[in-house]
Amino acid sequence: MNNTIHPNAQLGPNVEVGPYTYIAEHVEIGEGTWIGPNVTIFDYVKIGKNCRIFPGAVIGAIPQDLKYDGEVTYVEIGDNTTIRECATINRGTAASGKYKTVVGNDCLIMSYVHIAHDCRVGNHCIFSSYAGIAGETDVEDWAIIGGATVAHQFSHIGQHAMVGGASAVGKDIPPYTLSGRNPIVFEGVNIVGLRRRGFSNDAILEIQKIYETLYNCGLNVTDACKKIESEFKQTPERDAILKFISESKRGIIKKANV
Repeated sequence: MNNTIHPNAQLGPNVEVGPYTYIAEHVEIGEGTWIGPNVTIFDYVKIGKNCRIFPGAVIGAIPQDLKYDGEVTYVEIGDNTTIRECATINRGTAASGKYKTVVGNDCLIMSYVHIAHDCRVGNHCIFSSYAGIAGETDVEDWAIIGGATVAHQFSHIGQHAMVGGASAVGKDIPPYTLSGRNPIVFEGVNIVGLRRRGFSNDAILEIQKIYETLYNCGLNVTDACKKIESEFKQTPERDAILKFISESKRGIIKKANV
C-alpha cells in the first residue's frame, strides 16, 4: 500500500487509509474514518468516527511555540469532521495549562486552514480556506470563519457568529453576530444563519434589540450590559451574550462607523 502505519496505532473498524500516508504510534482513529493519500498524523492524536481527511493534511505536529519543551500534549478531533487539503492542526502545550488542541464534531476545516496549539473549536464550525487561528483561540459552536481570516492569540469567537473573509480578528466576536472589515467591526446579527438553525423570530428579534442596546445607546460596555440585564428577560440568548462579554479578555469588537 506504500503507507507507513505504526503497528501500535489503533484504527477502528472500516478505517480506510490511502497510499503514502504516515500514522504514528500514539494515534487512535474511530470507526469509518477515511484518510486520503499523503496525510501525516503524528503522535498523540485522537480522531473520531466517520471523519474525512484529505491529502496533505498534517495533524498533531508539535506546537509552533518557543515555550514548547517536548512535553506530551494532544490533538482531539470529534466525529463526522472533514479536514481538507493541506490543513494543519498542532498539538497543545504545557505552558498554557491546557495540553490539548480540540476540534469538535461535524466541522468543516477547508484547505490550508491552520489551527494552532491549545485552540478549542466547537461543533458544527466552518473554517473557509486559508483561515488561521493563533494559539489558545476559542471558537464556539456553529461559528463560521471566512477565507483568509486570521485570529490573534487568545481570541474568542462566539456561537453562531459569522466572520467575513480576509478579516483580522484582534478583538472578541460576540455570539450571533456578523463581523468583518479591517479593522474588524460589528456589522449586525447573523439573521440568515440563525433562521437556518431554527431560531424563532422572537429570539432573533430579542438578539437584535440586545445588540442595539449594546452598540447604539451611547453607553459604555459595562453600563450597556447592566441595562440589558435589567431590561431584558432571562433567556439562553441573553445570558450567552452577557456571559461572553463578562468573560472577554481582549474586549469585544466595536461598532462600524458608517
